Amino acid sequence: MKIGINSWTLPTNLTIEETFKAAKEAGFETIELNMAEEVKHDTIVSELGLEDSPHVTLNMKEADFAAIKRVSDHYQLPISSVATALHWKYPLNSPDPTIREQGKEVARRMIDACQIFGGDTVLIVPGVVTAENDYETCYRLSQEAFRELAPYAEKKGIVIGVENVWNKFLYSPLEMRQFIDEIAHPFIRIYFDAGNVLQFGFPDQWVKILGKRIVKVHVKDFSTNIGNITGFTPLLAGDLDWPKLVSALKEVGYDGPLTAELSPYREAPLQLAKDTMKAIDIIINLA
Repeated sequence: MKIGINSWTLPTNLTIEETFKAAKEAGFETIELNMAEEVKHDTIVSELGLEDSPHVTLNMKEADFAAIKRVSDHYQLPISSVATALHWKYPLNSPDPTIREQGKEVARRMIDACQIFGGDTVLIVPGVVTAENDYETCYRLSQEAFRELAPYAEKKGIVIGVENVWNKFLYSPLEMRQFIDEIAHPFIRIYFDAGNVLQFGFPDQWVKILGKRIVKVHVKDFSTNIGNITGFTPLLAGDLDWPKLVSALKEVGYDGPLTAELSPYREAPLQLAKDTMKAIDIIINLA
């Protein structure tokens, strides 16, 4: 397994070159970039202290993405994947078809960027269940969206990784497995977030159930005593059983990056990258 970092984990006031330089100097082997809009909008990830930067935006052209790829090549730091918070604003299960189409267009732009970057995966939040947007409709509309997006992803050679996230949806590994298997397309797989599971289950059990469906892994830790969205912690500071998780990942043959997705420290924010790289190196060797 490789040691990866999501660019949210680094300070947002860095330039794209400074972002790559900081990640490389900290010792990371891969980086994940985030697609945003030009104008910042608060979402659930803002509550986690994860802030978008203008490094990768929806209106960028191929030449802009190619310029970022050159920075990646210069620092010999591959871009593994592209994530986004935009599917909280443009959920694939919105009752408004215009918003649903915007959500699918965001996914396509992510796929375009990821292909030019040389990555292989985009992270997509499958839908957001609310009192107004019911669970069963979310299940149907989300699957419809992924079936529509799958041929585009396949054409570009980019896997769509459906993330398990705090969206009141797909909170069981059995249901997540069923959701993916019903779509039945090799380019629709799972982006597994180990920290997101801890309040509702056991990450190692999820891994064993999802198996080869897992295409990428996010890592962050969580304090179950807090039990709400403020309970996320730096790696090794929470309640996640890392030896069991790593053992399960090895058991199912996962050899991709463990990508940290954490909010920077309030003071000396670049120190988080250094601490996180060392923590993941320890984690990988725990089992």
